[in-house]
Amino acid sequence: MATYYIAGHIAGELIDDDDDPGEDRSYEAFERRYAGDHSWERLQEDAQGRLRPVDPTAELRARRQRITSAARSARVRKGMIRYVLLVIDLSKAAAVMDMRPSRLSIMTGAAKAFIRAFFDQNPLSQLGVVVMRNGVAARLTELSGSPEAQIAQLNAAMATGGEASLQNALELCVEALRPVPPYGTREVLALVAAIASVDPGDVRAAIRAAADAKIRVSVVGVAAEVHILRRATEETGGAYGVALSEQHLAEQLLSHAAPPPAPPGAAAAELVRMGFPQRAPEDPAAAVFVGENPELLAGGYTCPRCKARTGELPCRCHVCGLTLISSPHLARSYHHLFPVEPFEEVGEEEVQELAEAAAAASEAADAAEASASAAGGAAGGGGAPNGGPAADGGGGGAAAAGWGAPWREAAAALYCYGCLRPLAPDPDGGDGDDAATMVLRCGACRQLFCFECDVYIHESLHNCPSCLLRSR
Repeated sequence: MATYYIAGHIAGELIDDDDDPGEDRSYEAFERRYAGDHSWERLQEDAQGRLRPVDPTAELRARRQRITSAARSARVRKGMIRYVLLVIDLSKAAAVMDMRPSRLSIMTGAAKAFIRAFFDQNPLSQLGVVVMRNGVAARLTELSGSPEAQIAQLNAAMATGGEASLQNALELCVEALRPVPPYGTREVLALVAAIASVDPGDVRAAIRAAADAKIRVSVVGVAAEVHILRRATEETGGAYGVALSEQHLAEQLLSHAAPPPAPPGAAAAELVRMGFPQRAPEDPAAAVFVGENPELLAGGYTCPRCKARTGELPCRCHVCGLTLISSPHLARSYHHLFPVEPFEEVGEEEVQELAEAAAAASEAADAAEASASAAGGAAGGGGAPNGGPAADGGGGGAAAAGWGAPWREAAAALYCYGCLRPLAPDPDGGDGDDAATMVLRCGACRQLFCFECDVYIHESLHNCPSCLLRSR
C-alpha cells in the first residue's frame, strides 16, 4: 500500500499543528511573561501626531498640581461634617474586561480605598453606599461612620447586570439626604462605568431636585464622558472626571476624600452640640442592649446625656440624637483648617549646585580632620588626655575646628530629610537610578524632600517633620 506525504504530513492522518500541547505551553509562558507589560502606556502622542516616550515626571507634576490646589484652597470655607452617598455602577457595563481582571474588580478596589481614606480624613462625617443595576437603584448601606461595615456590605454585593439609571439613583439620594441637619454638607459621588442612563422618566427633573436640595453631585467615569452626567455635575456644583488608567481612577476618587469648598449661600457657621461618651467595661456581666437594633453585648459607649449605649463612634445617639465623637476624631479634623503650605520645587541646576557644594565641603572636612588628627597625635599621642585613644573615633579634631556642623549640613542637603533618599545622582559616576525624580523644599524650614515624602506630608501626615522639631 502506497503512502503519500502532503506538506510533511501523512495522508489520512493529518496532524493539526495548532493542537500541539508543547506549543500551547510555550505560548502561555510568553503570554504570562508580557501580561503586565503595558508598553503602550509608556508612549504619548505629541502635537504633530508622533509617538514620544512619556515624560517620567509628567504624572508626578500632575499629582503635585492637585496637591498644591488642595493646599491653596485651605483658606476657603469648607464643610467639616459631611454626609456622602457613594453611588457605584454595578450594571452590565461594570463586567467589561477592558481592565484587568475586570472593571468591577478595579472599581470596587478603588471604592474600598476611598471609603477608608474618607473616614481617615473626615472622622466626623458619615457615608453610605448606593448601587445601580437592572435599571434601579438600591441602598446598600445606611449613613454611618464605620468603614469596615461599609466594605463588608460592598464585598457581599458584587453581582452585576442590566442597565444604570441616573434618575433612580438621584431620587433615592435626595430622599436619603433629606433629613441631614443644615450644618452638614450633602454630597453624592457616583462611580460610573456605563455610557448611557436608562431612566423611566425625566432625568433632568431629578437633577433639578438634587440642585434644589443643595446636594453636590460629582462623577468619576471609567469609560467615556456622558453628557447627562456632565450636566448633573455642572448644575449641582460638582466635579466630573474620566479615569485614564487604574492609578488615575484611584487618584480621581481619592481627590474627593478632602472636604470641598462650601457652596455660595450655604448656612452660616453655627455651634454644634457634641458629646464625648465613656467606654463601657468589657465584662460579660455588664452586658446591656446596645444600638438602635438592640443586641445584648458587653462594652460599647455610654451617651453622656441619656446613658444609652452605642457600639461605634462617631455616630448619633439613637435615643436623644446627640452627636457622639471622641477627642481624636476632633483633632484629626483640624488639619483641614490649617494644612501644610505647598512645598516649592527645586530646579535641576540648583540641585547640582548643592551636590557640588556638598562634595567640596566633604573634601574640606576630610582634610581638616586629617590635619587635626595629625596635630593631636604629635602633641599627645592621639589627641586624647594622657595619650589615650580619641573618644570620638578620631573625628573630634574636625568637630573642634568647627568643620563638623557645616559638613553635616552640606551633606544632608543631598538627601531627603524624610527618608534619606539621594536627591542627586552620584557625582563619581555611580548608579543614579535611586536619585529622586523631583526635589522639593519646605518654605518654612528650607529642608529638602523627595516627591514621595512631599505626598506623604501633605496627604497623610499633615505636618512637616522638620518644622515640628524646630518648634520644640
